[in-house]
Amino acid sequence: MRKMSDCFIDLTITSPPYDNLRDYKGYSFDFENIANELYRITKEGGVLIWIVGDATIKGSETGSSFKQALYFKRIGFNLHDTMIYRKTGTPFPSQARYNQTFEYMFVLSKGNPKTFNPLMKRNITSGSFRKRATTRLKDGTKQIIHNRQTNEYGVEDNIWLIKNGSNKSSKDKAAFLHPAIFPEELAAKHIKSWSNKGELIYDCFMGSGSTGKACALEGFNFVGIELDKDYCEIAKARIDKAIEDKRIMESQMKLF
Repeated sequence: MRKMSDCFIDLTITSPPYDNLRDYKGYSFDFENIANELYRITKEGGVLIWIVGDATIKGSETGSSFKQALYFKRIGFNLHDTMIYRKTGTPFPSQARYNQTFEYMFVLSKGNPKTFNPLMKRNITSGSFRKRATTRLKDGTKQIIHNRQTNEYGVEDNIWLIKNGSNKSSKDKAAFLHPAIFPEELAAKHIKSWSNKGELIYDCFMGSGSTGKACALEGFNFVGIELDKDYCEIAKARIDKAIEDKRIMESQMKLF
């Protein structure tokens, strides 16, 4: 990142190795220096998606996720939203606590986000009328609204249930040569939410290339960094294939 100029990146989507939950061939990372560099290279109005969880050691969660979020705030980022990535599978059910089925997705922005393209969901009660609806005003008093119609669509919630695991996080078998991948769908949803075509998306812990592949399929520009050569080759192959698949799909669409 030291080779990048100031205010270079529009959107970063990444998931760092955390709390030694996996063996990344002996690699570790200096969180504070990386956080400082991420702030420097992020454009004004740019966004960082930091996907992280906590290990449980000697019966206590580490809290590393919160410590990192607070450090990002200390160096200048806004904690724009604390989102939840809820998984569909838990490979190691706990015997002493409820099953751990989520990770945090901290949405950090440099100033106010310059882009927000909200994903929409269809409201279950769309088109119906509520005879009486109540909203609370800033001063604490209630305002009664009569006969309000429910919109057909509303903004998606900030808890995303996304399938994970074998053949769900990705259809690419090669992706699972990396010890900890996150779903391509997760990356794609953040790309659509916080950036526009022509902007530059970054992953500083590229791993098997899930963010890069999602960028290729969605037609976004991407730059990624990965310390391990083997993982880098896996990522490059996946991204190259996604670019070719998109080219073929677009050429077929033109025929019709």
